[in-house]
Amino acid sequence: MAETQTDVGRRRVLIAEDEALIRLDLAEMLAEEGYEVVGEAGDGETAVRLAEELKPDLVILDIKMPIMDGLAAAERIAGTRIAPVIILTAFSQRDLVERARAAGAMAYLVKPFQKSDLVPAVEIALSRYSEIAALEAEVAGLTDRLEVRKIVERAKGALMTAYGMTEPQAFKWIQRTAMDHRMTMKEVSERILAETAGGEVGQPAS
Repeated sequence: MAETQTDVGRRRVLIAEDEALIRLDLAEMLAEEGYEVVGEAGDGETAVRLAEELKPDLVILDIKMPIMDGLAAAERIAGTRIAPVIILTAFSQRDLVERARAAGAMAYLVKPFQKSDLVPAVEIALSRYSEIAALEAEVAGLTDRLEVRKIVERAKGALMTAYGMTEPQAFKWIQRTAMDHRMTMKEVSERILAETAGGEVGQPAS
């Protein structure tokens, strides 16, 4: 069963969008879904300052803003591990998506979007961010961290295929199993992958 906003507490969101009407729509959509909008900005520089001051759970940034654009702001916010970032763009070109990802964005939304597009993007961004934080806590070195992320991603895929789990459910399963069996997430993931390769996807870490 999916977590509700009541279960996890109200997620605090900062919005940065230079068009006031879009900013208002965003704030209304988020409020209707139980999120708390703690700050709003019309340019990237203000967004970075507010993110540093307010320490929100999530930052939504428009790609094109005055003073500092959304990509530069995303690099600053994601680079200092303040919060996960969602990028808003009116363009769907592949290169822009890649640049947003390189800037540290956890998800992106192409305008115009509906509430049905916004909420999954928010949950994906929050989920991916918590996964990265958990992996960073387990592995110190950057090279090792990237290697572990690849292994965990493959193991998540195996669990999703075998059990019909969602991506967050698969990660939580790996994380919980690692804790229960006093193993690292890398070790659990390697067990899952070994058993998948052998044609057996039973209880991989039991």
